[in-house]
Amino acid sequence: MTTMTAIGAFAGESIDDPHTLQDVTVEVPELRPRDVLVRVLAVSVNPVDVKQRLGLSPSSAPAILGYDGAGIVQAVGPQVDSLSIGDEVWWAGDITRPGSNAEFQAVDERIVARKPTSLSFGDAAALPLTTITAWESLFDRFGLTPHSTGDLLVLGAAGGVGSIMIQLAKARTGVRVIATASRDESVRWAKAMGADAVIDHHHLREQALDVAPAGVDFLFSPHSKGNVDDYAEIVKPFGHVVAIDEPPGLDLVGLKAKSIAWHWELMFTRSMFETPDMIEQQRLLTVAAELVDQGVLRSTVTETIQDFSAAGLRRGHRAVESGRMTGKVVITR
Repeated sequence: MTTMTAIGAFAGESIDDPHTLQDVTVEVPELRPRDVLVRVLAVSVNPVDVKQRLGLSPSSAPAILGYDGAGIVQAVGPQVDSLSIGDEVWWAGDITRPGSNAEFQAVDERIVARKPTSLSFGDAAALPLTTITAWESLFDRFGLTPHSTGDLLVLGAAGGVGSIMIQLAKARTGVRVIATASRDESVRWAKAMGADAVIDHHHLREQALDVAPAGVDFLFSPHSKGNVDDYAEIVKPFGHVVAIDEPPGLDLVGLKAKSIAWHWELMFTRSMFETPDMIEQQRLLTVAAELVDQGVLRSTVTETIQDFSAAGLRRGHRAVESGRMTGKVVITR
């Protein structure tokens, strides 16, 4: 076996242009010493997939996108010692390597873990990227522990990361979770995830201070553009903000008077730089799988597309681009 099927992404402005995603045949990836080769059975579409596709330069060679994945290990590199052929696994990939929108993917074992036994491959594929992002935000950036208290404000709470962040915060810390949502559907979703209070992000400052008059201790920001002045009012002195976006020209000076700390979270940092603690992503996914199997965490799938092809993936990208997704969309074989 030297070739495989994949969904190639090409430069293009519209997801409706059939050129942007195409069914292609490419070489099966070669394994590095610590890689596992996984047969991909399900993927999800995240905003980063859309962002990467829109940023592609014109090329005749396809880019293989996709970060979340779930599947079965088919082969292992010579230095792999934590996984075996036949293991059912989940992962969120490496932004510097070909992704999961393919028949097979090579992934470093340190960012792969056995999937929850209680979930299908489709339901499992919805979770890795958002779970890692939420986990690292809560426990590595905010530094929360089971003994932590105070108020956590989660913006975009009905999205993929927000949905997991609410669940993890309620399960593994003592903070009160305030979520933002505006549509009736997303308000119901945030409450179902466990939010203690839900406010409208269109009236962020007013409603946040209504619920937490003294301000919040922690704020998670997936959409920071135009919001920093509000954050300066909403967050307590010596509070913390974690952001996952990077709007051009972001001005944080307004946070200085209160000595508010601004943290960046990028779940790809460990794999991009092969940091000494890279295996922490395998460990956290292992714990997350246990929490799922215990019924503490639930999958956030709201749409399953049973068409692992360019056409199916196009439907997934279109749903994410709409900006109205609640939960996650997955593509399965």
